[in-house]
Amino acid sequence: MMIHELKIWLRFYEAVVSGVKPFEVRKNDRNFKVGDTLCLQEYLPIIGKYTGRQINVVVSYILDDDSFLRDGIVILGFQNFKGV
Repeated sequence: MMIHELKIWLRFYEAVVSGVKPFEVRKNDRNFKVGDTLCLQEYLPIIGKYTGRQINVVVSYILDDDSFLRDGIVILGFQNFKGV
């Protein structure tokens, strides 16, 4: 199992924390696996800085199907939220 530290924009971070968005759409440039932890670090792209808030989630499902997604893109479903 790996821990992946990833930037996440404010509006998406809030949706993850509230439970409305239990997934991430990402380029699979890290060879994501079920059971990996995503450390989602809130990021403000306008000023190019992290806020210091983060949430850890565990990947429970990976959709990797060229019929629905562009090549190399995956949807990572997750659970086990742990905010910081």
